Order: sequence, then structure tokens, then C-alpha cells
Amino acid sequence: MVENIRVLVADSSPVFCNLLKSELNALDGIEVVDTAHSADDVKNKIFRLKPDVVTIDTEIPGMNSIEALKFVVPSDVPSVIITASDISSLTATANGAVDVVKKPLSGAKTETDKFIVRVATVIRYAKIIKIQPRKVPQKTAETPVVPLTLTGTPRKDLVIALGASTGGTDALVEVVKRLPANTPPVLITQHMPPTFTKMFAERIDRISPMRAKEAEDGDRLEQGLIIVAAGGNQMRLYKDARGYYITSRPGEKVSGHCPSVDVLFTSVAETAGSNAIGAILTGMGADGAEGLLKMREAGAYTIGQDEETCVVYGMPGVAYKKGAVMTQLPLQKIAEHIISKVK
Repeated sequence: MVENIRVLVADSSPVFCNLLKSELNALDGIEVVDTAHSADDVKNKIFRLKPDVVTIDTEIPGMNSIEALKFVVPSDVPSVIITASDISSLTATANGAVDVVKKPLSGAKTETDKFIVRVATVIRYAKIIKIQPRKVPQKTAETPVVPLTLTGTPRKDLVIALGASTGGTDALVEVVKRLPANTPPVLITQHMPPTFTKMFAERIDRISPMRAKEAEDGDRLEQGLIIVAAGGNQMRLYKDARGYYITSRPGEKVSGHCPSVDVLFTSVAETAGSNAIGAILTGMGADGAEGLLKMREAGAYTIGQDEETCVVYGMPGVAYKKGAVMTQLPLQKIAEHIISKVK
């Protein structure tokens, strides 16, 4: 039996808290364990109840800015901001939140229903992503991530393929947030169900200098574009007279997954050959190891995340043992290494 996602709802309005509690408790798989109405209340109840996810409005007593979020919610507890304030998702995610959901402008049932569906979807997404510990900053402002630079005109026939599973959402963000806007096209397969892959693509689009989208059948690869495999579909790379394109279609599970990293990597090996770079990141199991080996045998350059920085050293470990990995690196060095090979 699957356990409910235990949620703490924090807002200065008891009426709003009770409304959200009632609506979420009526849904399968979600249980609101309590509500909180101040920063101290949030901290105490997180410590006592240990919720899986916290929904929080930053405009509550004792916490009047988004920067305070990181000091109120522990780094290992996913948080979702639900607010009427004008806060961008980019600012929220940069300060540790999973996403922002705007409160409905009116009490109309249709608007409220859409709002509840959105909140529930983000809560479910927040539960499955891997939260990396946040360091308490020494200054009030965070040091922004400085993307790498890519001078000159990159080869038009080059493709970058990334695959990951457990812990992969944050690992992939760590890589793509440093890739320059003119990086050759990037294809990503991350083990995630439908809906979550679209949200993940949107998250990457906000964070990376590159553009990002969820895969749609027939998408053309472009410089500066990241395509994330859609949950429930297998993504494959092909080439015609106009260049590279992908298919995104329902299919059988391969290596236990749909989307499968093996499916992506194998198609990249067959279509792009030596004109490709492949990287396999943290994940449980062996999906992607065989496909990465095919990429290496076809002449592609292959990278594996090292054991020390993996949440789970499964997929990269199997790939390394198979001889599929040419270079094994800490997560923080993978983006720079990819760009060095692109140059």
C-alpha cells in the first residue's frame, strides 16, 4: 500500500488553511497533517510532525520575504510557495522552493478547482524530487550561478544526451544551469511519470540559459534547445535531409522504464555516432549503461558521474563496469567538461 504524502499547510489565514486542508484531504494520496500560521509555528510543526512537503505563503508573521524561506524550512523538506504576492518561479526555485502556485483571484468554483489540481500536482512532484542540502549563506544575497561561455560557432551536427534516475532531477539541473545559451541541442531522459516531466522541463527552462521543453513527436533539434523525454513515451533521435529530430511515442518499457535512457542513448549511437556526447548521472538500476556503451562504440564521447557525488551509484556504476564510460567526474565538473568537448 502506498503511503499518503504528508503535507503541512502554512498561511496567515486560518480560513485559507482550512479550505486547502479540506480540499487536499479529499484527494487520493495526500494527507494534510496540520496547519501553521507563523514562522515559529512552521518551524515547530516541521520538527514535530516531519511532513513530506510544506506549502507556505512567505507573507506570514515572522517571515516577510522569500529569502527567509531557507531559514524557516529545513533544507531536506520540499516546499511549495502558495501566495497572492508577485513572486516569480525563478526567484522561488533559486531560494530553495520547488515551485510557486498563485492563489485564485476569485472564489469561483472553476477557478478554485483548477487551483487545487495545480497544488496537488506540484505537491506530488515535490515529493519525488531529491532535495539537496542548502548551505546557509554568509551574506543576505546569493551568489548567482555564472554560466560557462562557448565562443565561436559550435558544430551543427553535434548532439548531447543526458540520462538519469533517482536523484537525477537536481543532478541534471546542476549540469544544465551552467550550459551557455548557444550550446548544441541537449536531449534528456529522466525517469519520471507523465505531468512531472512537463513540470521538470519548465523548471529547467527557468533555470538554464538554454531553452527547454517537454518532448513532442517530431520536434526538431536546435542550438540552445533542451528537450526532456515525456513521461510514458519513448524518445528517439533520427535524422533526415533537414537535420536531427526526435520521435516521442508510447511504447513498451525498456530496461524497466518508459521513458528509457537505453532507448535514447541507443538511438543517438545509431543516428549521431561520433557526433555526440553522452553522460549518465545518478540513478538506481542499470538503464542507460548498455545504450552508453553503444554510444562509445559508435565513436561518441561518454561521461559518467562519480560515486561520491551520486545519490545512487547504480546506473553510472554499471555503465563504468561495462566499459561504457570514458571519463568519470564529480557532478560539479560535468558541465564544464561537456563544454570543453564541444569546443
